[in-house]
Amino acid sequence: MFENMDFSKMGEMLEMAQKQAKKMEVDANNKEFTAKSGGGLVKVSLNGHGEVIDLNIDDSLLEDKESLQILLMSAINDGYKMVEDDKKFAASQMLSGMGGFNK
Repeated sequence: MFENMDFSKMGEMLEMAQKQAKKMEVDANNKEFTAKSGGGLVKVSLNGHGEVIDLNIDDSLLEDKESLQILLMSAINDGYKMVEDDKKFAASQMLSGMGGFNK
């Protein structure tokens, strides 16, 4: 696992990891993920931190509470999955750029 690592450069690698983590944090603020359910009757937008920043519900659902609840849960869950997948991808990119810690 550590065959090709130069431990004399650990401080430099740690500093690079901290810079990458800060960049990921800033990038998360600028990302937006939108999930839809019910053919677009419910649309939820989240930022890269997983916070809901916008919600759109079609008027036709306002009198069908059960359907609204199901579609809202579905859209929110799909949005959270998008955010988590993006975080995992960004972390793997960061680690691969640091010399293969993810092996």
